[in-house]
Amino acid sequence: MPGGISHHAKDILFKSLSALYQNQALDVYGLHGLPRIKALLPNEFPSVRADERRADTVFLLEDDSILLLEYESNERFLDNHLKYLDYACRILHTYYQQEKRIRPIRIVVIYTSDVTSAREQLDAGDVFLSSKAVLLGEFNGDAIFHAIEEKVHNGEPLTPEETMKLILVPLMHTRFDRQTMIEKTIELAKAIGDEPKQLHIIAGVLTATDKFIDRSYAEKVKEWIKMNKVFRLLVEELEQEREEMLKKVMQEKEQAVQRAIQEKEQAVQRVIQEKEQAVQRVMQEKEQAIKQTEKRKAIEIAKNLLDVLPIHEIAKRTGLTVAEVADLAKEMDNDQPPIQ
Repeated sequence: MPGGISHHAKDILFKSLSALYQNQALDVYGLHGLPRIKALLPNEFPSVRADERRADTVFLLEDDSILLLEYESNERFLDNHLKYLDYACRILHTYYQQEKRIRPIRIVVIYTSDVTSAREQLDAGDVFLSSKAVLLGEFNGDAIFHAIEEKVHNGEPLTPEETMKLILVPLMHTRFDRQTMIEKTIELAKAIGDEPKQLHIIAGVLTATDKFIDRSYAEKVKEWIKMNKVFRLLVEELEQEREEMLKKVMQEKEQAVQRAIQEKEQAVQRVIQEKEQAVQRVMQEKEQAIKQTEKRKAIEIAKNLLDVLPIHEIAKRTGLTVAEVADLAKEMDNDQPPIQ
């Protein structure tokens, strides 16, 4: 997602989306008959040109085909399909270079309630591109949200289908504007007792609404994710994955040539260092935030005590320095209106 999200926060969202979509059917989109989702794939496909293109969401399906899932709110069907053709070419090239084979590609376009009809084909003679359109304007977002809201407030667990529908509610037809519906959906997700599902839904909403969400609000949500205790659980899972990766490398060492062993060990070490550095950065950010909060509380307490205690006693009780308390006293004196 654009907007300055940290690399580690991207890892968290990617991990959460993987858990959400893993083995989920696409029936909630009305896409009956497609193979089930097997895995979430990276969505950035650099080319030999100077730019870099990023699809919205890319999945590996159980039949080893690739699904491009795109979200659109406009009727620029020709421009959009040219964009999808570019994505498809990059994906084909990327996986052909890695596997020396051509993977089938499926394209599904999820249109927001702004779009009431859609074209599904780009016919350029010998070049032909086909997509499957899903019109979310045909879904009653208010009714879906209300039904899920009642379940959440009653402490009832959500089904996988309800989870997926809640993610898409901000893009459906509702009586609220899209940003309001995004905020209502995320706040409802925060009220869910199942903490991993909280993060799954929020990650899904951020991904599905990436092109439409207010950036400042998105940043606040990302900060909430970092401070939430679900994040700490994910950090522990990352550490467990690191141990599993090390064991796997040790097993492969016996079967691989020495050069391959060295390359894999270097790759593992880079991954471990990146994860450790990311965890350290987040913990430092959290400690700094806590210290700032404690400092603000101490300042508020000191202000309340200035009229009843001497400066040195206030400093002793709040942990502030005598100079800091004295500065507060001066500030408050300056803020006092003159005596008439």
